[in-house]
Amino acid sequence: MACFRFKLWWMAQKMGDRGRDIPLETQFLMTETKYGSRIESDGAGEEDQIVYTVFLPLIEGRFRACLQGNSRDELELLLESGDADTKTSSFTHSVFINAGTDPFATITDAIRAVKLHLKTFRQRHEKKLPGIVDYFGWCTWDAFYQEVTKEGVEAGLQSLAAGGTPPKFVIIDDGWQSVGGDPLKDEDQTENKNKPEPLLRLTGIKENSKFQNKEDPTAGIKSIVNIAKQKHGLKYVYVWHAITGYWGGVRPGVKEMEQYDSSMKYPMVPKGVVEHEPGWKTDALALQGIGLVNPKNVYRFYNELHEFLATAGIDGVKVDEQCILETLGAGLGGRVELTAQYHKALDTSVARHFPDNGIIACMSHNTDAIYCSKQTGVVRASDDFFPRYLKSHTIHIAAVAYNSVFLGEIMQPDWDMFHSMHPAADYHASARAISGGPIYVSDVPGKHNFDLLKKLVLPDGSVLRAHLPGRPTRDCLFSDPNRDGVSLLKIWNMNKYSGVIGVYNCQGAAWNSNERKNTVHETQSGSITGIIRGRDVDLIADAATDPDWSGDCAVYCHKSGELIPLPHNAAFPVSLKILEHEIVTVTPIKVLAPGFSFAPFGLIDMFNAGGAIQELRYEEVKVKKGAQLSELEGNGVPEESIENRSTELVGVVHMEVKGCGRFGAYSSAKPRKCTVGSSELDFEYDSSSGLVTLNLSHMPEEGQNVHIVKVEI
Repeated sequence: MACFRFKLWWMAQKMGDRGRDIPLETQFLMTETKYGSRIESDGAGEEDQIVYTVFLPLIEGRFRACLQGNSRDELELLLESGDADTKTSSFTHSVFINAGTDPFATITDAIRAVKLHLKTFRQRHEKKLPGIVDYFGWCTWDAFYQEVTKEGVEAGLQSLAAGGTPPKFVIIDDGWQSVGGDPLKDEDQTENKNKPEPLLRLTGIKENSKFQNKEDPTAGIKSIVNIAKQKHGLKYVYVWHAITGYWGGVRPGVKEMEQYDSSMKYPMVPKGVVEHEPGWKTDALALQGIGLVNPKNVYRFYNELHEFLATAGIDGVKVDEQCILETLGAGLGGRVELTAQYHKALDTSVARHFPDNGIIACMSHNTDAIYCSKQTGVVRASDDFFPRYLKSHTIHIAAVAYNSVFLGEIMQPDWDMFHSMHPAADYHASARAISGGPIYVSDVPGKHNFDLLKKLVLPDGSVLRAHLPGRPTRDCLFSDPNRDGVSLLKIWNMNKYSGVIGVYNCQGAAWNSNERKNTVHETQSGSITGIIRGRDVDLIADAATDPDWSGDCAVYCHKSGELIPLPHNAAFPVSLKILEHEIVTVTPIKVLAPGFSFAPFGLIDMFNAGGAIQELRYEEVKVKKGAQLSELEGNGVPEESIENRSTELVGVVHMEVKGCGRFGAYSSAKPRKCTVGSSELDFEYDSSSGLVTLNLSHMPEEGQNVHIVKVEI
């Protein structure tokens, strides 16, 4: 499995079994070798004979390495400086290789070793994640693109809140800044009218006229920030800017910007990128150039920009176009040197002005940037959500999952905005719910699917976030769910007391290396069937409260409403057509007494139901001698549910539950009583499946973060 750059900005996944299948610009490579390994493992099962080997091309000095295969099935290492004057004659530490029998641990160990060697970045768990990851948000991009206005921002916030899903953060994307094209020369004005539009460049630090307050011109962008926070209750307001200021950089010769000493530079795009993306030869950035701030002045630039924003109440920035720096290193020490200088300045400014670590990295999938990420905690995981590009949606879900295998070790992947009213809305929404990253939409004001959004968002604007980056399950790491016509994609994540699996049919479209674009290909139009096991959640044992847990799970399927008690290593089938999905909550079963077992799912009408359970404690009650309990013995997974025929209490389940809605759990016996706080609550029990449901009709009382739920069995 290779993560390679199919565009300058973004990676995608490619699977194969020969050296020639490894694409140009591969930045992460993992291989699977079955049988015959000399690596010792903890067990003796067939899976323990699989060895996973991770190859990480690195930064060495001022050179950046990547991998590629050739027609002889050999693996090649390519090193580039991006500057003809930056040369060396030998390399000694350009690729790191690690092997083991646990793929996820092998990757983590490799990244940790590289971190200790390079000393230029930190891992995800060492960084502060900004508060936006725990709340629902809205981004202006796909709603307005560059035509965004102050009035449009307020309309979007008001529209979402009116339907019961109030956003708590907003990203004001491209369109708020002061920009302009280069001044036209006399000869330019008389030339062909078909000449391309001039590339826009930053002409000032402050907002443009659309975001100025006519009644109070001094308020500027602070006006919409105050409206968002004071009138609409938002916690965070972010704005967009490019790493070079704007797409075309900072315009040289503008009096207000002359202190940054920007000069025109023309991108020199690496050959491997151009092979994948030949359009660079006629791209506006390549032809018209970029006004690059002098690296000696770039901290001053970021500091003054971010100081202005922070003073206005802005909490963070989405920093776009990051990979462009690798193309501008000629005469400046090369791509690695220039990227490091810019990122050091950016990190320092963000730490100074945005104490919540308010930054999202975007268009940043080169290892020049990834391996100097000390500050940034959130990174966009793939190419954009394209609402009008129908073939992109299955590609998007696969890309974010596989890219997260690599990116998720260093930052929390952000799986991008989406539209809640869209043919693929349900497909995208469920994936965001299990991604572990921020959840936000880019709906046009007034165009929302609130029934769908309420599967993601609680009435207070918070979300039920999973704890880790969502990644493919172990048995999907080397399958090809976009191309092979037979595989479903399974994505796993963890909550505190449960796991979650998203299952997706992503077949039918993929990156085509011959045509160098995404294309649709022939695939079976019917359903594809895959299997789900409890252990597909790789760390499911961590969710068990019992150190001697047997491995038995209860699973709840969100779409079908089916509850399945699943013994250790047992599996059940799931069949899906293209663009269909299923979300499965997986909870370890606790045996309270022979025949009496329990497993809570959480708020089962939400995609990530188990994220609602904040605390879980089982109180086992010693049954008096002679009490008539069920005769059922065994592993606690009964063939049919039973009722406690005695008046004796077997156990009490204590839970703290966030949010409101329909709460569900598996119980092998009908509970005696359910209470919320001090009040007994009616519940329903389906004896055929063991599903217990009760309704938490409102959010926890003011001053309390959770409902105190007790179930007596």
